[in-house]
Amino acid sequence: MPQHIEAQYQEILNEYVKKQTEQNLYVGQNFSRQLILENISPEEVISMHKAAIRELYSDLPDVVWHSFDFLIEMMINYGLALQERQSLLKRQEELKVEMDLAANVQETLLKTKLPSLDGLDIGLLSIPAKKMNGDYIYFVSDYDGYAGVAVADVIGKGLPAALCMSMIKFGMDSLNSSHALPKDVLGVINRIVEKSVDDSMFVSMFYANYDAGAARLTYGSAGHEPAILYRATTGEFDELEAKGLLLGVSPAAVYEEHSVTLDKGDMVIMMTDGVTEGRTEDGFIEREVIYKLIEQKKGQSAQAIVQHVYDELERMQNAELQDDFTLVVYKKV
Repeated sequence: MPQHIEAQYQEILNEYVKKQTEQNLYVGQNFSRQLILENISPEEVISMHKAAIRELYSDLPDVVWHSFDFLIEMMINYGLALQERQSLLKRQEELKVEMDLAANVQETLLKTKLPSLDGLDIGLLSIPAKKMNGDYIYFVSDYDGYAGVAVADVIGKGLPAALCMSMIKFGMDSLNSSHALPKDVLGVINRIVEKSVDDSMFVSMFYANYDAGAARLTYGSAGHEPAILYRATTGEFDELEAKGLLLGVSPAAVYEEHSVTLDKGDMVIMMTDGVTEGRTEDGFIEREVIYKLIEQKKGQSAQAIVQHVYDELERMQNAELQDDFTLVVYKKV
């Protein structure tokens, strides 16, 4: 340590011990900034303090000097731990900035436009549990009386999931036809995922194609959460089951497709497991709870229904979503 630093510190300390004024403290505070600029470590400051005390009060008992030695050893480890913590905090801040940027890029990249069809009201809400969304919604409409929709969920989160979603969007863009049959759409996307995505990354997807002229919804599923069919005349709910492997498991996977005809007031509710696997202190939220929430707003717009379900499920979970939340409603009007 530079001798002029030690001499200056001794003088400042001596003045403070003698007078103990605010001015003396202010001088010490300014001197601490100089120590930082000189890159003086905490243990070196204590060692300098010990040397100054010895020079000013040499007759102090040995126990005092031993206590200084103990404090110096503590500060060595403290300084190292503090440096490591500051480094981690800096890295965390850098990662946060990177994740914010990635989330903004993802939001821009994966934007999709809602179809506009006579006789069909569409509601949509997709809320990520964290920065990056592991769910994906994609609408296909060529203004020819058809509206296709893909609801996908990546098994995995963060940046790998976001990159996987980009591959799915690429595949959906390449199809770009609302007339495409669900079994064909799922087959094409499956081969893209299987070739382009890591073996540990799998995707579930529900794809539906609505024909406004026939009021018919044709759908298929790749291991995805079953959609719900609500019949307005009976008030009954049914699950739209369709067998099919998760995307990316096998390039030879074959997907089923089924159709339902919708009457006025009927709804098809498509979702990810963030909706159906919500948890409270009492356990998982039953599907019947979701049915009740939908029925409460059945006379309102599809968007109002979606928003109501989200608001109530969030309230039940104390505003802490366990997973990404995605809900789409097709309502025949």
